[in-house]
Amino acid sequence: MANCWERRGCDDEMMSRCPHNTPGEPCPADCHFAACHRATHVVATDVEVLLNPERYYDAAVKEVCRFCEHFLEQGPDLADVPEEVRRVGNPNRFLL
Repeated sequence: MANCWERRGCDDEMMSRCPHNTPGEPCPADCHFAACHRATHVVATDVEVLLNPERYYDAAVKEVCRFCEHFLEQGPDLADVPEEVRRVGNPNRFLL
């Protein structure tokens, strides 16, 4: 069973108009930035948890996972990522 941060969680209507049937394709904005209503979703407030440089943030399919305590504490670390997987984007998590 996939972790919540690996699942898109789209309903039938979203799936009918969504181009992300191909792995690696981004969700449309209304889906990608949609709220999470799972019981495990808690917005992290601890700065050290939010800025963890070891977390593999690209594993989160939805943007909302990237500041969720559940993902930030239980998600994969960069050390767990196979070498053939290339990190997307800037390695800096935030611009401060």
